[in-house]
Amino acid sequence: MSNDSITLDEVREEIQLTIDEIARRGAQRMLAAALEAEVEAYLAKHGQKDELGRAQVVRNGYARERTIQSGAGTIKVKALRVYDRRPEQKFTSRILPPYMRKTPRLEEAVPVLYLRGLSTGDFREALAALLGEEAVAGFSATTVTRLLAVWQEEYKAWRKQPLAGKAYTYVWADGVHFNIRLAGDRLAALVIVGVTPEGRKELLALEDGYRESTESWQTVLRDLKRRGLPAPQLAVGDGALGFWAALRDVFSKNRRPALLGP
Repeated sequence: MSNDSITLDEVREEIQLTIDEIARRGAQRMLAAALEAEVEAYLAKHGQKDELGRAQVVRNGYARERTIQSGAGTIKVKALRVYDRRPEQKFTSRILPPYMRKTPRLEEAVPVLYLRGLSTGDFREALAALLGEEAVAGFSATTVTRLLAVWQEEYKAWRKQPLAGKAYTYVWADGVHFNIRLAGDRLAALVIVGVTPEGRKELLALEDGYRESTESWQTVLRDLKRRGLPAPQLAVGDGALGFWAALRDVFSKNRRPALLGP
């Protein structure tokens, strides 16, 4: 591969496409978990029984699968159904209203949820960015804690995936700022994507940090090395990134990788 076979703009576009795919999958899982939590909270709040001892509000399976459009792609989701024996009462999801077909903020909020919702404990604020303030307002502290535990477990499992034996033709690195940021959040998302010999793109890292900071990138690269990532033979990114000094420090024994800048 020659250095002039790909431009920095193409790198950024491909990184964004990779993030979008992660966002789409993450949004689908989080939306399903949030819908589950919403119904559980509703059942707990309206747990009264009638004169025969029957629960007045019960779960009633799932509705037909719906397709929701987001900027990151199509999300398929099944809303939960609730049977309410009480007269003039009906459960309506605040998260997924019956006729909603588009969630324009979803694909932007999920990467923020990965970064800020887990690392700072501001999970409720991250959920509000993802699902809307009105939907989250109905969540109890227990519901939020349950969702946080599910998200943390998934994220931790992804971060522990071994990389030993993996082969990447080259890696991309960039510091990305998303359109939706939480209050006081000035950090970038430090993203590293590996490209296999078959052309498949794999997200290797998505962490908080400062894009020009060598120290921030050292933390990311040391974790990848600990998980078994081989020394990259070719790396692509902006010349202003602190990534380059960090790469030479963490993988000091490999030859200096090719740099593709603006």
